[in-house]
Amino acid sequence: MAAIIPCHYCASLSPRWFTSNNTHSRRLSYPLRGLRGLNARCSYQPPHHSESPNNHNGRSFSLKQCAISIALAVGLITGVPTLEGPTIAQAATPALSDLSVLISGPPIKDPGALLRYALPIDNKAIREVQKPLEDITESLKIAGVKALDSVERNVRQASRALKQGKTLIVSGLAESKKEHGVELLNKLEAGIDELELIVQDRNRDAVAPKQKELLQYVGGVEEDMVDGFPFEVPEEYQNMPLLKGRAAVDMKVKVKDNPNLDECVFHIVLDGYNAPVTAGNFVDLVERHFYDGMEIQRADGFVVQTGDPEGPAEGFIDPSTEKIRTIPLEITVNGEKAPVYGSTLEVIFICLLLLGHVIYLHICICIMC
Repeated sequence: MAAIIPCHYCASLSPRWFTSNNTHSRRLSYPLRGLRGLNARCSYQPPHHSESPNNHNGRSFSLKQCAISIALAVGLITGVPTLEGPTIAQAATPALSDLSVLISGPPIKDPGALLRYALPIDNKAIREVQKPLEDITESLKIAGVKALDSVERNVRQASRALKQGKTLIVSGLAESKKEHGVELLNKLEAGIDELELIVQDRNRDAVAPKQKELLQYVGGVEEDMVDGFPFEVPEEYQNMPLLKGRAAVDMKVKVKDNPNLDECVFHIVLDGYNAPVTAGNFVDLVERHFYDGMEIQRADGFVVQTGDPEGPAEGFIDPSTEKIRTIPLEITVNGEKAPVYGSTLEVIFICLLLLGHVIYLHICICIMC
């Protein structure tokens, strides 16, 4: 059971930017009152450079385009006459293709992989190293030592990609982080050689731990490619608490009615690169001890939810306004430079599908057990 609020429903607090020029993580410690001495820790990894904002209104789709696309869809479905029937009819083809890809594609379930793929970078060379290392997870699902044949192909592919693309990877590192990134690359290269020996020795049990280590190096290199914050938050949300980077919260929760488990700790990673308003709000609530001693309102195997305090209030009451604060729905779609605010998933799905996009969503919270 984890005391978290889903990304689509959080309260927002007094204006605060969670930014820092410090190159180290900022760690905040405090007790979780009301939970028998349980505690939590919040750490924040800030960007190292000043913002390099992109225009929020410059994304590849807009509400106007959505309206046009929906109108075209209605015309296709109902047979309403249009000025250019053949052209519009052809435009429906890629939408159906994208839909089939979206439905049939395997979901990414590993929280570490989600965080790596969600980083705002555009470096094909490091992704070509990452993918075969990620694919080792699927290879290990093959029974027995036969899995090692597939793992061997993954490792060779990663090794070849690293040798061929190392120069491009180094060139993609942020200048202030280049030394650290090169150090991680050298460790990655040596680790891949070690994994090749593990596979040659047919030591299946040693593969997964080594894979985890290598992917941590990959993630570190990719983080060293992030230079500043990737976009400008819309003006109407800039007075809300914002997380420009990532933060980690360790939340210790008391478990009721389970004789085998008294308490547990969830390591929660908040992704401010893709949901700065939602993640910033959560950090702010943690720092205010809003969740301390709070009951879990929902834990049904699908989602764990809290955030409804005792009493008549249904959320956090901002002391400056004495009203419940809310924040907008915030969704980042793969390929877009900034989140979409205030639109439901259904609207985004229809718009992007008709415009020929495959949807891949980033959320603000990943939980690592």
